[in-house]
Amino acid sequence: MAQKSSLPHAPPTLSVKGRDVRLRTIGIVVLAAIVVWFIAANTESVGIQLWIPTVTLPLWAVLTVTLLVGMVIGGLLAHRRAKR
Repeated sequence: MAQKSSLPHAPPTLSVKGRDVRLRTIGIVVLAAIVVWFIAANTESVGIQLWIPTVTLPLWAVLTVTLLVGMVIGGLLAHRRAKR
């Protein structure tokens, strides 16, 4: 007969300098570094059509606002899903 372990399933981790770090945390840090690099590399100005007016902004500002709006929407969806 197989025995069930009483330990819950633990998330995958790596040991970094003697500390256990979740793979999810490492992935988020790598993704954040790529996003910061991408935003910093795009510094030219672009024209954006907002219903009636056209505004000219640096592309890094547009990308930053887009990132923040995406994070807010993702956070709201995650919060809603956690309530279920």
